[in-house]
Amino acid sequence: MFKRVFSAALLLTASLAVLAGCGKKDDTSTKGAHGPASVGYVVVQPEPVDLIAELSGRTSAFLVSDVRPQVGGIVKARQFTEGGVVSAGQPLYQIDPAQYQAAYDSALANQQQAQAGYELAHTNASRAQQLITIRAISQSDFDTAQADEKQKAATLAQSKAAAETAKINLDYTHVTSPIAGRIGKSSVTPGALVTANQTTALATVQDISKVYVDITQSATEMLRLKRAIMGGDLSKPSSAKVQLILDDGTAYPLPGTLEFTDVSVSPSAGTVTLRALFPNPDGLLMPGMFVRARVIKGVVDQALMVPQGAVTIDPKGGATVLVAGDDGKAHARRVTAAEMIGTKWRIAQGLQAGDKVIVEGAMRLKDGGPIKARPVQPDENAVGKADKAAAPAAGN
Repeated sequence: MFKRVFSAALLLTASLAVLAGCGKKDDTSTKGAHGPASVGYVVVQPEPVDLIAELSGRTSAFLVSDVRPQVGGIVKARQFTEGGVVSAGQPLYQIDPAQYQAAYDSALANQQQAQAGYELAHTNASRAQQLITIRAISQSDFDTAQADEKQKAATLAQSKAAAETAKINLDYTHVTSPIAGRIGKSSVTPGALVTANQTTALATVQDISKVYVDITQSATEMLRLKRAIMGGDLSKPSSAKVQLILDDGTAYPLPGTLEFTDVSVSPSAGTVTLRALFPNPDGLLMPGMFVRARVIKGVVDQALMVPQGAVTIDPKGGATVLVAGDDGKAHARRVTAAEMIGTKWRIAQGLQAGDKVIVEGAMRLKDGGPIKARPVQPDENAVGKADKAAAPAAGN
């Protein structure tokens, strides 16, 4: 009986010791969980930042020339390959030259006749000049000889002009390319009748070695930007470079240059047209393509930039960041996020230069929670490394 009581007492003592040990371990673990959280922060410093606007646009050829006949007639031959590259002055069509050749030959004959008449009149006028000095002819005969020379000279000039006109019309039977570029399809075939200055072009030549991009921007937005520049909130961009985004989402490798901004607003759309010029050595850009252009609309000289992951946007559009305070605690701060630039938010209000914005280790932080902060280098390429749940936790 005594042995059973003693054994039970030992078992009870051992159990209490184990329970006591477990309680002590839990208490230690609990204390460790409430220690300062290790976080990393970046110091916000003002920097100049370009504000980029992405606008829609359409491409057009640098030079466009419609090929039209200057004389009428039957097309005898087409002398180019549709869709090919032609040079300036290259023959494109041959119009039947028969009647124009005959007209030119006739004009040349008239010119030769006028030339002979002038030479005879000139000889008579020169002889009359000699005879009048010795009074061998009357003054009336002298005046007649002089007038006849001038008349024959005028006739000769008219005949030369007629011959030149006939030569021009004959040359126009060779329809040539006015510019160098790529030629489209032909609207006529050999045997077709064409007329001078007809409205329908025979073909169209386009120079696409360079391409214009006509961009549309809201007139209201442009007015807002001008006021911001006038008020000192923005500075004019120092560069007029434009980046192009193609319809498939890829970036065009060569930058363009902003050429000019239209001086009038479209009354129907309320937009202003901006024109940019892009080099197109490989012919990748074709006229009529829809594209998007990234244009520098202004420069913020003292912008405060924060990594994307350090800012949380709530359902109502409000933005929050966690700031490491000098008191060793994390503080939630409401900010105004203006726009995303690259991998960072530009903060318009709520932060000051020198603030320490927490970008690492803020997953379970609460507003006012103890922290052990250390500086980190901002990673431009790691947008999502910062804890995106920092701001919601701060509101708890």
